[in-house]
Amino acid sequence: MSSKVVTLTAENFDAEALAADRVAVVDFWASWCPPCRALAPTIAALAEERPDVLVGKVDVDEHPEIAGRYGIQSIPTVLVFRSGALAERSVGLVPIARLRELLDARVEKTA
Repeated sequence: MSSKVVTLTAENFDAEALAADRVAVVDFWASWCPPCRALAPTIAALAEERPDVLVGKVDVDEHPEIAGRYGIQSIPTVLVFRSGALAERSVGLVPIARLRELLDARVEKTA
């Protein structure tokens, strides 16, 4: 996993993903999930190309309370937060172009 992808936990989720001045892309995943593993390189690539955005991952087995808070029923699910509010949701294995669309709908590029 890219060092630019932040591991989100119950302890740091609110401070990291819901920060008021930030857009965050959060991948809800589990190690036993083949589509989740297939999405991982896409999430890492997104983190590399968008340093202006927090890109994080939540392991639903380790942090079911966070998944429950957002009604995650299928994985992988990618949520986009803007200024602490849920803005977009994508369920399933998607290409990076789809994640870029979700992000570009919510944030202006800063470069």
